[in-house]
Amino acid sequence: MVREVNGIARRCERAVVTAYRDLRGHGTADPEAFRACTTLYRIHHPEASIEEARRLVAEWIDHHVVRGASGPTPGCDCG
Repeated sequence: MVREVNGIARRCERAVVTAYRDLRGHGTADPEAFRACTTLYRIHHPEASIEEARRLVAEWIDHHVVRGASGPTPGCDCG
């Protein structure tokens, strides 16, 4: 089941969650999908360290994909 991500306020967060779901849905293994999404986040936020990107991507995937939650998440200030 694919959940709607339009309610996510941050464009980078929406892009990461959509990309992760699409990659996994097309058979990409979790580690590769995670790495791709970390790279995608850093394209949106080149100032972010790799550690920050990994932390946020992991939090967003856990929140939206693993737990299926729709409320606000911690993250960047880009809005």
